[in-house]
Amino acid sequence: MREGYFISFEGGDGSGKSTQIQILREFLEERGYDVILTREPGGTPISEKIRSIILDKANSEMDDMTEALLYAAARAQLVSQIIRPALEEGKVVICDRFVDSSMAYQAYARGLGDSVKTINAFAVGDCMPDLTILLKVNPQVGSSRIGNRERDRIELASSDFHKKVYEGYLQLEKLYPERIVGIDAADTIENISGIISERIAGLLER
Repeated sequence: MREGYFISFEGGDGSGKSTQIQILREFLEERGYDVILTREPGGTPISEKIRSIILDKANSEMDDMTEALLYAAARAQLVSQIIRPALEEGKVVICDRFVDSSMAYQAYARGLGDSVKTINAFAVGDCMPDLTILLKVNPQVGSSRIGNRERDRIELASSDFHKKVYEGYLQLEKLYPERIVGIDAADTIENISGIISERIAGLLER
């Protein structure tokens, strides 16, 4: 029986997810909630090993479907080992990326379509977020925010690819307005966290 709350954060690279996740964690813990932070791909020893394969720049020959299946495999392990048990214990799970990332990156940008949705239906079952925060940032702006740090295989993809990812996220926001809350990532940290806190408070009241 699911007793907790599941919140995911989505957005392109440089959208400020990490900052807002930490602010939300403090907001919830101050109110007495037991919070679990995790990420995708990763979050478990098995999933982290899969992550290293996916993001390794040396794996430039990786097939698009291989990529989608690896993401789903890492996700299935995370749901089974971390997310579902935490929700059953009444905890709040905050996940940096989830199924919507696969939809934006693989279904839309890679052109794999509905196959990604089908794969992930097996990976997560009925374990979907109660609320998804989508931090919307222009890909060029997001890339500039990353700066000169070393980039992984996905970050090194073409600007056209990242534009398609962004467009995919906008489509998902329209398709699932009851779950996905889109926020302009160009706004101030304070304003963004205020919007998030307001939506989370509404979720917790329900």
